[in-house]
Amino acid sequence: MKFLISLITLIIFSLSALADETLPESVLKQKAEAFIQAKNARQQPNTTVEDIDHFISFLADEFIDEHLKFNVTMTSKEELRQGVIAKMKDKVIFSEIKIDQMMIGSNVVFVKYTEHAKVKPSHMDKVIEYTSTNIMSLEFDDNGLIKHIRRHHA
Repeated sequence: MKFLISLITLIIFSLSALADETLPESVLKQKAEAFIQAKNARQQPNTTVEDIDHFISFLADEFIDEHLKFNVTMTSKEELRQGVIAKMKDKVIFSEIKIDQMMIGSNVVFVKYTEHAKVKPSHMDKVIEYTSTNIMSLEFDDNGLIKHIRRHHA
């Protein structure tokens, strides 16, 4: 009987340890790079709804997306999707995101990137060109999907 209890306890602890398994650094790096590429693809002169859906596919069903500078938090994929689709009304002349630096931890990647774009927002009469360096933290779940984004704007 003690053996059976010990075996069950061992199995329970083994399963809980597997649930908290961290993803390899190479996988996290690849996922972060792919996410940034998808982020860039969603704001191009020829962006499609498929590009937007691909961007959203990196997110876990339950996620948090925080824009800290603007005190904005998003937790709905559908709301995010509709917001990004609405931005398709903007006239994008060009948009480029370049990864400057990455720091990888336990199921988290910090990405410092520079975004350079020239856009005429649909609600404005003039074209805006900007270059901005930002830091984004991407926390991944056990399935390799992003569960928490924190955006630190320059």
